[in-house]
Amino acid sequence: MSPTLKLTVLDQTPVHPSPANAIHGNAGQMSIELAKTCDLLGYERFWVAEHHNSGQFAGPSPEILITRIASVTQNMRIGSGGVMLNHYSPLKVAEVFNMLAALFPDRIDLGIGRAPGGDALATTALAWPNPPQDGSNYPTQAATLKALLKKNLPDDHPWADLHISPIHSDRPQMWMLGSSGGSAALAGQLGMHLALARFISPDHCHPSIFDAYSQAWDAAGHTDAPKRMLAIGAFCADTQEQAELLAGTAVYRKLTTAGYNNPLLPPEEVQDIRLKLPTSKQAEYDHLLSGYTVGTPERCKAEIEDLAKIFNTGEIAIVTVTYDFEARLDSYRLIID
Repeated sequence: MSPTLKLTVLDQTPVHPSPANAIHGNAGQMSIELAKTCDLLGYERFWVAEHHNSGQFAGPSPEILITRIASVTQNMRIGSGGVMLNHYSPLKVAEVFNMLAALFPDRIDLGIGRAPGGDALATTALAWPNPPQDGSNYPTQAATLKALLKKNLPDDHPWADLHISPIHSDRPQMWMLGSSGGSAALAGQLGMHLALARFISPDHCHPSIFDAYSQAWDAAGHTDAPKRMLAIGAFCADTQEQAELLAGTAVYRKLTTAGYNNPLLPPEEVQDIRLKLPTSKQAEYDHLLSGYTVGTPERCKAEIEDLAKIFNTGEIAIVTVTYDFEARLDSYRLIID
């Protein structure tokens, strides 16, 4: 793999139900163990996601995981992939990440997104006693958040006199997350770096989204250079057969719309279910599998290189959701070794 291509980890803190994982503690602790290993392996960043009311993902508070992970790693940038801004006050997010940047200078990334990160029940509960945000305020929230962190709110803004402690010169890198073109122009206008989540919807993730982002960035007149990252789903093992088996857990959770609160299934059980699916569903399974990078180290590295060239990016983030923690750890190790 090209030495100039940067690899990043996007960790969704999956709940590994396998009894063999009991020695590693809970899902949050496994994220910490994964981060410590990836820090030594040479990954560029380690981002944690935000999910609510999920039986599959155990990361409702990325800022807490970021604090713990940053304290036990030395080399990687640590950040959110991302904070679901519709749930929160821009001031509170600014205060939290300003504090993180003070504690871990030049190592903190703030990635934000407009998705709910959970179901309607969780969204309603997070907003109570107010009604949930519908996303229409997201552009204003994002712009306000950046202005608060840069301390450049207009003088006539009602919050212009806000004081955000502690006072220091370091700021987190600001990223906007998107899975299609909806956030590209906004990220460019606001001067935020863009992380494009191909792992969510490969069919709707095209290089033209990055082109639109760059055009918006240039039109806004930003003087610094934009960063862009492509996030992919990847599963690596010693053989192609092992990798495809490993990926089955993630493929099946996308295949079943009612599975968000159900435990992740063992890959062997997924294959048993797959054989009993109707032909149309088996074809859908195969199509979902093809949207991931799956295979031996050689095959995964070649495909990652190809995607980096197609999307004209120097950084690829890798999402790996498996039933077994050791398999996930091995996958990250094999890809970068």
